[in-house]
Amino acid sequence: MVVSDMENYHRYTGRKRLVLVLLAVLVAIASVVAINAGSMDLSPKQVVQGIMGRSGDVADMVIWNIRLPRIIAGIVAGAGLSVAGCVMQNNLRNPLASPSTLGISNAAAFGANLAIIAFGAGTIQSTSTDAVTINNPYLVTLFAFACSMLATVVILMLAGIRNFSPEAMVLSGVALSSLFSAGTILIQYFAQDFQIAAVVFWTFGDLGRTAWPEVTILASVTTASFIYFLLRRWDYNALDSGEETAKSLGVNLERIRQAGMLVSCLIAAVAVSFLGIIGFIGLVGPHIMRRIIGGDHRYLIPGSALMGSLLLLVSDTLARTMIAPVVLPVGAITSFFGAPLFLYLLIRGYQQR
Repeated sequence: MVVSDMENYHRYTGRKRLVLVLLAVLVAIASVVAINAGSMDLSPKQVVQGIMGRSGDVADMVIWNIRLPRIIAGIVAGAGLSVAGCVMQNNLRNPLASPSTLGISNAAAFGANLAIIAFGAGTIQSTSTDAVTINNPYLVTLFAFACSMLATVVILMLAGIRNFSPEAMVLSGVALSSLFSAGTILIQYFAQDFQIAAVVFWTFGDLGRTAWPEVTILASVTTASFIYFLLRRWDYNALDSGEETAKSLGVNLERIRQAGMLVSCLIAAVAVSFLGIIGFIGLVGPHIMRRIIGGDHRYLIPGSALMGSLLLLVSDTLARTMIAPVVLPVGAITSFFGAPLFLYLLIRGYQQR
């Protein structure tokens, strides 16, 4: 009987590990496809030589300065947003919790609007190409990050209120989204046309606007946060069993929730401030993995990270190749495919009840 139980357990965990390995392989394949996709055709030999720095000046520049930062940003940002959504859904015990539903993305958009319109970070060129540009992207990033963290502080302050339920936190996130959206509309009302165009350009979401310094910051924050979440995986499993069960196991609910929300919001704030609005990754990624491997956070956290990376990489590759040489905004692609997929998951979930 004991041997049979052990065999079942190893079979159970083995299937989950196999899913993670398959996802990692799919992310690697998507990365290879992405690095070959673009207006400049590169052979596999040129790609390998380019990564090693031996393919020639033009290919090296395309690979190292354009495609590799974009691909790594997609992998890291997709993983970060998806893991942030996974932890938010656990901490708040609400399947609709994500960086976008809690107002983080709208707060970043408000900050970007403020920098572009009020502080002149967006301008217009005299030429027909790249007519609308953001001439001070670091100022826009700083304002977007500051407003995102402001929304985070408000959420954490509300979480510190006694008897303030997780459901109320989600509703407060909806209220914050409306508040920042209203502020954005008021700022845009007094803006000039080229400033509005610059704001729209930033809001689209674009992996191509990152360079190696931004990728390094994003990767550092996401990696440190991922390690923290893995260290707390047993606490999140206990929280899934109910608050009373978690308390009986010695879990400090207030500390776990506040720390988890702070780190999740930090990931989302950094990603959105660098890349713009990228919707549905933090909402859909954890839901897909929960359907595939269940709610065990030992596997759900890395699975959500891999799924988020895969979704964002595939979306960005489609954005660059669907009507090439025109590059579509990746935020629109993730929302276009993410919304129907999320509705399908909801419908299937209710049908199985």
